[in-house]
Amino acid sequence: MTDNATIAAIATAPGQGALAVIRVSGTDAFHILGKLFQPAGKRRSLDERPANSIVHGLLKFEQEIVDDVLLSLFRAPHSYTGEDVIEISCHGSVVIQKKILHVLVQSGIRLAKPGEFTMRAFLNGKLDLSQAEAVADLISSTSEASRKVAIQQMRGGFSQQIQMLRDRLLNFISLIELELDFSEEDVEFADRTQLRSLVQEIYDKLSNIAGTFEKGNAIKNGIPVAIVGEPNVGKSTLLNVLLNEEKAIVSDIPGTTRDAIEDTIHVGDLLFRFIDTAGIRETTDTIETIGIEKTFEKVKQASVILFMADALSTAESIRQKLDKLKDLVQEESSHIIVVMNKTDKLENALDEEKFAGLISGGKNKLFPVVGISAKKKQNIDQLTSLLAELYGMRQLVNEDTIITNARHYEALEKSRQAAQRVLEGLSTGIPGDLLAMDIREILHYFGQITGQITTDEILGNIFRNFCIGK
Repeated sequence: MTDNATIAAIATAPGQGALAVIRVSGTDAFHILGKLFQPAGKRRSLDERPANSIVHGLLKFEQEIVDDVLLSLFRAPHSYTGEDVIEISCHGSVVIQKKILHVLVQSGIRLAKPGEFTMRAFLNGKLDLSQAEAVADLISSTSEASRKVAIQQMRGGFSQQIQMLRDRLLNFISLIELELDFSEEDVEFADRTQLRSLVQEIYDKLSNIAGTFEKGNAIKNGIPVAIVGEPNVGKSTLLNVLLNEEKAIVSDIPGTTRDAIEDTIHVGDLLFRFIDTAGIRETTDTIETIGIEKTFEKVKQASVILFMADALSTAESIRQKLDKLKDLVQEESSHIIVVMNKTDKLENALDEEKFAGLISGGKNKLFPVVGISAKKKQNIDQLTSLLAELYGMRQLVNEDTIITNARHYEALEKSRQAAQRVLEGLSTGIPGDLLAMDIREILHYFGQITGQITTDEILGNIFRNFCIGK
């Protein structure tokens, strides 16, 4: 997947700025830059400089001064990649950045591929694979919640749990393999009661971790919120108010919104992806009918549904409309908030508690009710506060591990299925060789998560999505 060449890339964002950083990694980093760099003050060579230090001087090529720079020096194995690393802090002109890269290439350094620095960190044992993937998630994090999840994974919280379970299971597979060597003796070295207890613990743990994927995926990509209701209840007006721009067309003509309109905003520490949908009603308009069908699709995909109704509506009429949605909503993973709009038209304030007591979501579950006036921008804060509460950071902090990566989820599911087969096999008393096959499968998928078992194809797919310079 990589070679022993010394590599270089711009590590800061593309474009012009006050400063830029160019990262160099490899066995020849000190040797090559030592020829190009003229230190200020004491004329010690780079090879004589201590690790974890910064030196100021000129970068020169063929007697021409390229730039006045600072070099940050890191020596193997105590660096990000595990190799000798030098980071060049230069002035942020695009011309200077390109010139320094040109000089480095002319001097025998190769341009880095996307993610190659982090791949070298993985191959040199500085990170496991799940931690390396968390680096990319951290760089692309779009909210405080996604940042915290990525930091937790990058620090090894997830992989440590997997490694602990793997180590304990390895002890049992060793004993079962030993039994196979003494198959004619009919002996059991692995205590089946203890093995059952461990595999049950593993199964439960994997189920809990895998169960966080939906929440983790929503946190990573933005929590989808569908704004649903009949035409002209104020769905587009609410979207515009939330986004603080005229994103959706607002009109008194029913059926104006024909397609789903999406945009994102931050509410507290989280990113929410709001979706304005076509109004639900009976219609013979072909285009509007397609829009309503898309509405139903978005409802199925949403984690939160803002069901908007006119504040002059009765609780009974709202209950009937909600009943039409119940087959589309996944109760375990979706939240419905009833938003009573146009409260500015009421003679008295909306009795939200009274409505909440009347509008039941089934299974003794009451839908929360919020009264707002989207047109007058009244009580919008109460709505956004309720959204933040549903997916608040308190839930996030209480989770030991939240997974956001589809590859991890797939491996967890497959290892969980193998654990299920082990439990069934212990119940039916299957031979040790068949037990060993399923236990080895659990270990195999554990290894895929951390990178102990992997292929060049998997690594290529993961690291090609990294930015260059990381």
